[in-house]
Amino acid sequence: MRYNPDIHHRRSIRLRGYEYSHAGAYFVTLCTWQRECLFGEIVDGEMVLSNIGSIAAAVWTDLSSHYRQVELDAFVIMPNHVHGLIVFCDEQAEETISQQGRVENPPLQDEIRHGLPEIVRGFKTFSSRRINAIRHNRGCPVWQRNYYDRVIRNENEMSRARAYIVDNPSKWAYDRENPINSV
Repeated sequence: MRYNPDIHHRRSIRLRGYEYSHAGAYFVTLCTWQRECLFGEIVDGEMVLSNIGSIAAAVWTDLSSHYRQVELDAFVIMPNHVHGLIVFCDEQAEETISQQGRVENPPLQDEIRHGLPEIVRGFKTFSSRRINAIRHNRGCPVWQRNYYDRVIRNENEMSRARAYIVDNPSKWAYDRENPINSV
């Protein structure tokens, strides 16, 4: 069924009026399509990644090489979702001149600054392609349409978000995303 605004009434969950490409930290959660446990399992409070989970982890880790203004902080893959902290830097990269006289690291000001939605879209796209290639199921949804984000406003929030991410696997038995907890 195609999107019909008269029927579907989709609304954005983004913070209204906020520019999601500004320097700062963002806590994001992305869930798999229909909450399918694709990425592995929790064993004794630790996440054990499947091959698909390893692909998602590798794609996440590689984001900062595709988006230079991005630094990755705490991150965890759960059986059917991902939590991560993405930090947008405002610092300009310093130019380096190679021995051949070429500019190695041009300043970021000449680059397009991608916002959080573009970074998340890139992660979903890159990971879906690789995951579907090994599943031999091209075009099959891997991720839910949207994602959750929270703008981190101070160091206290950042510390709490990091702790939540690190502790998440040990609390899987109580997690509302755990299929055994759905009613």
